[in-house]
Amino acid sequence: MVARRAAVAWLDAFEAALASGEAGRIAPLFHADSHWRDILAFTWHMTAVAGREGIAARLAAEQARVAARGFYLPRGRKPPRQVKRLGIESIEAIFEFGTAEGRGAGIIRLSPGSDGVMRAWLLSTTLESLTGHEEKIGDNRPTGAAYSRNFGGDNWADMRRKASAYEDRDPTVLVIGAAQAGLSIAARLNQLGVDTLVVEKWPRIGDSWRRRYHSLALHNSIHLNHLPYMEFPPTWPKYIPKDMLGNWFEFYADAMEINCWTETEFVRGEWDAAAKRWTAWLRRSDGSERSLRPRHLVFANGVSSYPMLPDLPGLAEFQGEIIHSEGFDSGAAWQGKRALILGTGSSANDIALDLHSHGVRTTLIQRGSTTVVSIDPSARLNEAIWDEGGPLEDCDLIVASATPPLILKAYKSVTQRMLELDREMIAGLKRIGFKHDVGEDEAGHQMKYFRRGGGYNLDAGSSALMIRGELGLLQYDQIERFTAEGALLKDGSVVPADLIVLATGYFPQQELVRRALGEEMLARIGPVWGLGEDGELNNMYKRTPQEGVWFIAGGLSQCRINSKYLALQIKATELGKLGPL
Repeated sequence: MVARRAAVAWLDAFEAALASGEAGRIAPLFHADSHWRDILAFTWHMTAVAGREGIAARLAAEQARVAARGFYLPRGRKPPRQVKRLGIESIEAIFEFGTAEGRGAGIIRLSPGSDGVMRAWLLSTTLESLTGHEEKIGDNRPTGAAYSRNFGGDNWADMRRKASAYEDRDPTVLVIGAAQAGLSIAARLNQLGVDTLVVEKWPRIGDSWRRRYHSLALHNSIHLNHLPYMEFPPTWPKYIPKDMLGNWFEFYADAMEINCWTETEFVRGEWDAAAKRWTAWLRRSDGSERSLRPRHLVFANGVSSYPMLPDLPGLAEFQGEIIHSEGFDSGAAWQGKRALILGTGSSANDIALDLHSHGVRTTLIQRGSTTVVSIDPSARLNEAIWDEGGPLEDCDLIVASATPPLILKAYKSVTQRMLELDREMIAGLKRIGFKHDVGEDEAGHQMKYFRRGGGYNLDAGSSALMIRGELGLLQYDQIERFTAEGALLKDGSVVPADLIVLATGYFPQQELVRRALGEEMLARIGPVWGLGEDGELNNMYKRTPQEGVWFIAGGLSQCRINSKYLALQIKATELGKLGPL
C-alpha cells in the first residue's frame, strides 16, 4: 500500500504540473540526476533526455500538442512495488494515460530525496495505441462475419488465398524477410489494418533457421523469446532447437494470417518521390518477376546481410574444402578428419562443438580478442526482468523504459558479475593464450552486439574443451599463410586440415541496401545498426532519412518489443499523424 500511495501521489502531482505547462512546476518532481525515455507518446520519436531541467523543459514544450492526461495505475498489470534497480532502492510503478492521439503506458521509479520527498529518477512514456485504430485483439477482435456461414460465397480459406495473391492491388507495406523480425512486424501491422506482404527467398517460412548448422539451439531462455500475440507452448524446452523454431514460425504465419510469398527474392527498389511509392521488383524461384508498388519497404532480414569471405594469403591454394559458417550443416561427413575454424565467436564455437562431437580434430583460429560468457549462469543475468514474472507486456515495457545511459550502466554492472561467475573459465582460457576482453567500456557482450553485431561467444562448452586441449587454439598472427595442406606457421610448421570453416561474419545491412537500392540511397540512409550519437541503434525501429524505408532486426525479444512501435509509426504515417523527423 505504501508503494501504491506514493505512485498515485506522484502521478497526480505530475499530471497537475503538466497541465500547467510550466517547466518550473514539473522539475521539482524529479531528482537532479534523472532520466526520461519517450517512445512516440510525446515526441513521435525514440527520445532520451537526462537531467531534471532538461526533462521538465521538454515535457512542458511538448504538452501543449500532446495533451497528456488521465494518469492512473491500471488493474491487471504489475502493481507498484519496492525494487532495486541499478543499486537504487525504488518504488516502481506501471501507469497508463491518454493523449490527443491515443493511449500510452509508462514506468516511474521513485526514491526519496535528502528531504524525504519521493521524486522520480526514471520516467518512461510509450504510445500503446492510436485512438480509433486500436489493435484488433481481445474484445476488439474481428467478428468473423465476413466469412462465417457465408453460404455460396467465399469461406475463410478462399479469402486468405485471394488476400495473399495480390492480383488486384498492391500492398501498403512490403516486408523483406520472414524470420522473427518480418513475422513480428507483419503480425503487428495486420492488427492495425495495414495491408502487408512478406517475401522470403527460401522455400518455406522458417528455413532461415532450419538451414543453419545441425546442432543450433537458441542461447537464451524461452520465456523471453515469444512472438507478438502468441506465446510458445508451456511444454517446450527452455532452449529452443532451430528446427522447432522454424516450424513455429511457419505455424505462426498461418495462425496470424500473414500474407507471405516464399521462394521470392526482393531484387531492387526505386522510389517515386512524386507518388510517394516504391517500385519493388521481386524474382520468384522459377525465374519469373513481378513488380509491386508499396508505400513502405521494411527490411527485416537480420542485423547482417551477405557472408563476408576474407581474402587471406594462400587461402585459394588450399586443396581441402572451404565453407562459410552460413553453409555449415553438420560435422558428420568429416569424422576422423581435421578442421580449422577461422573465428572465435558463438557460431565458430558451436561449429567446433559439432565437429568435435563427430570425431573431427578441430582447431579454432583467433583473429581478435573475444568476450566469452557462459550461457548459464552468466548470460541469463540479462534475462532478469523477464525472470521476475508477471505479464509479458509489462516486462517488455520495463525493458523498453531504459535510456541509453542507463542501459550502459546496467551492462557494466552485470558484466562485473559475469566476470565473477566465469572467473575460472576465463582464467583457463587466458592460460592457453586465448585473447579475452569484456568489451569497450567493460560493458560486456551485449553492448558489443549493439555496437558491432559480434565479437563474443555465448559459451556452450567449447571453452572447457579448449582448456583441456580437446579443441585446438591457434592465433592468427602465428600464421604465415595458408597452403594446399592447411596453415603454414611462421615457425615453419604446418597445421594440416581437410576443412576450413570461415566463421568470419557478414557484411552489415548497408551492403544489402547498396545492392538493392543503390549507392545514392545508401548515402542518404546512412548506417544501419550500431549505436548513433544519441545512444540508440542507427535507423532501427524508427524513421530513416529516406521516406518509406524502415529496418527491424535483432533477437526475438527485440523484435517483439520494437515491432509494436514500428507498426504504430507506419500506421501513423498512413493516417498523416506522424510529426516531422
